[in-house]
Amino acid sequence: MDERTIGTNIAIIGGGLAGLTAATILARAGLKVALFEKGHELGGRAMTEAKSGFFFNRGPHALYLGGHAYRILHELGVQFQGHTPPTDGGYGIDGGINHTLPSGPFSLLTTRLLKLADKLEFARLMNSFGKLDARAARDLTVREWLEKEIFHPDTRRLVRAYFRLATYADAPDHQSAGDAIEQLQLAAASNVLYLDEGWQTLIHGLRVKAESAGVKIFTGTKVKGVERDLRSNGGMQGVRLSDGTIHSASFVMIAASPADACLLVADGEETSLNEWAKTAIPVKAACLDVALSYLPQPHVKFAIGIDRPLYYSVHSASARLAPTGSALIHMAKYLGSVNEDDPKGDERDLELMLDRLQPGWREAVVERRFLPKITVSHALTTAAQGGTSGRPGPAVPEVPGLYVAGDWVGKEGLLADASVASAKCAAEMILHAVQGQSAAA
Repeated sequence: MDERTIGTNIAIIGGGLAGLTAATILARAGLKVALFEKGHELGGRAMTEAKSGFFFNRGPHALYLGGHAYRILHELGVQFQGHTPPTDGGYGIDGGINHTLPSGPFSLLTTRLLKLADKLEFARLMNSFGKLDARAARDLTVREWLEKEIFHPDTRRLVRAYFRLATYADAPDHQSAGDAIEQLQLAAASNVLYLDEGWQTLIHGLRVKAESAGVKIFTGTKVKGVERDLRSNGGMQGVRLSDGTIHSASFVMIAASPADACLLVADGEETSLNEWAKTAIPVKAACLDVALSYLPQPHVKFAIGIDRPLYYSVHSASARLAPTGSALIHMAKYLGSVNEDDPKGDERDLELMLDRLQPGWREAVVERRFLPKITVSHALTTAAQGGTSGRPGPAVPEVPGLYVAGDWVGKEGLLADASVASAKCAAEMILHAVQGQSAAA
């Protein structure tokens, strides 16, 4: 193929939340930005599929109202609407029995999920939970913290289930307790938002802001590699596309998994990217999304497993995701950090949970989708790394001009909050470097 070189200031690889956020910030600062997305649509894991009048996210998604993503998206002027789900009326499933999920004094008093001694301990914990110093527990695993701080086993199981709910992870022997505590504190303090018409509204809003700022967006365009100038300081030359085109760039930001980032960069195995990729523990989930023409049990809108890592929520009860009178249910089974593949068993577990909560649901199915092993996060925040405080990036230290962003990067937040916060941090670091170059010139 003929090689063509096109000049730009900054090349961004990845068209999800992180890539679009960074691109918008940088372009608004007057820089020439090109964004490359290998898929034919932007969004990545924030994509929403519209089918038969229903809006399917890729598994359950919730935007934390007190989180970094909510704040930064508003700063960028991205418009979206949604509603908070109720915090009461849920169920905890334990031993195959539906129990009232304690969410306040009355539900705690009446539930049969806990014995009296457990209820007293849980009440004391919840009364002081918002004041806990999460940072002091970052070096402890979830299991270590539960065993250290909670006496009654049933109370431990309930708190562990709430940690799963808040962090989307079931890895008590690795996950940082401090991060789990902080995430649950965030959820309790400000709740979450289910978005009308799904998370694609965020992607659409970011794309509009990015393009209006001058970002050149290329979809269906695969980056073959990130080129380095190994003859001088090993900094950036740009990106090479699969068709042979080279986009020269002084700065490159990769919004992808640590493994993909390492593979993209020339001699990436000789940089910190290799270590980041090797030590990352991906967080996975099996998801069953079901669109129903009606909800057989209208009052059953939320449930979590206590003895099993399961989740159920009628997202359409809070957000505009289904035609009037219909329902869209998102279900998930949180997969452990070391999980034996059993997609049929995982799907059966989710169907059995739905049988228990919505008997007769099969007669009302309009659409259904099973995702056997989706990536929730590219890297669990572990106690061994000191939680989020030990996460890498955004700068890749051995490669001047190279940055990363995503849910595994930076010291702020989990999940989408980490993606958006790390993107903003990377963009600000690039702007600082550009200003330094201008001053030196």
